[in-house]
Amino acid sequence: MGKLDGRVAFITGAARGQGRSHAVRLAGEGADIIAIDTTAKVGSVPYPLATAGDLAETVRLVQATGRRIVARDADVRDSAALAAAVEAGVAEFGRLDIVLANAGISAPAPTLEMSDQTWQDMIDINLTGVWKSLKASVPHIVAGGRGGAVVITSSLAAIYANENTAHYSAAKAGLVMLMKVMAKELAPHRIRVNTVHPTTVATDMILNDATYRLFRPDLDDPARADFEEAARALNKLPVAALESEDISNAVLHLVSDDAAYVTGATHVIDAGGSL
Repeated sequence: MGKLDGRVAFITGAARGQGRSHAVRLAGEGADIIAIDTTAKVGSVPYPLATAGDLAETVRLVQATGRRIVARDADVRDSAALAAAVEAGVAEFGRLDIVLANAGISAPAPTLEMSDQTWQDMIDINLTGVWKSLKASVPHIVAGGRGGAVVITSSLAAIYANENTAHYSAAKAGLVMLMKVMAKELAPHRIRVNTVHPTTVATDMILNDATYRLFRPDLDDPARADFEEAARALNKLPVAALESEDISNAVLHLVSDDAAYVTGATHVIDAGGSL
């Protein structure tokens, strides 16, 4: 018996990283998965984004657990594509119980020097894209009348300031109040809404030259080991970066009956980084 037997989860940014990990973890607990990611390019992002092959691998891993998955290429900036993906999944599985609004980007830049497009891409994907994802999906939970759970991926950056992340931090902080308002609005429907706030997680969004330079501006060409040295110093527990599975474990708790009365909460998973 899994903690999520018979339930269906919609996950954005599911092609790799935390999104893939969440899909596999929830499937392992009995959930069927509706997964989206996009192969669209974002010019301001300084690292390679997900591919169709990445999403296909998520499909394979979910199916290996014995659960079903509907996967679509959909950009969180595209309301019509989001709605079509969710509707296809609900038509296949007959219900929706859980939404994980996880998709996001990183593009470090000085506040007064970043381009208008860099700011706009960040807000469009990391803040507005979350709202669009929830708008396309949560009404299906409401319509089911069984209650449910929403988890929004925010960040330690919503709590703890670092240079060159004003656009990222603003978006992630905005998600907190989005979550709290929705938690109030959806409580009568027995739908819980929470945010998770990870510290640095070892995914493609973090393990790239732009992030290494963000953490080590004192070096001309920092490598992963240099990044890890700085990241380890920011955390109080002796770890440089968490693994995606560490966040998935927290997400599973929040969407399961173990957290039946947890709503409107900011769930920090930061190795003591905010202390």
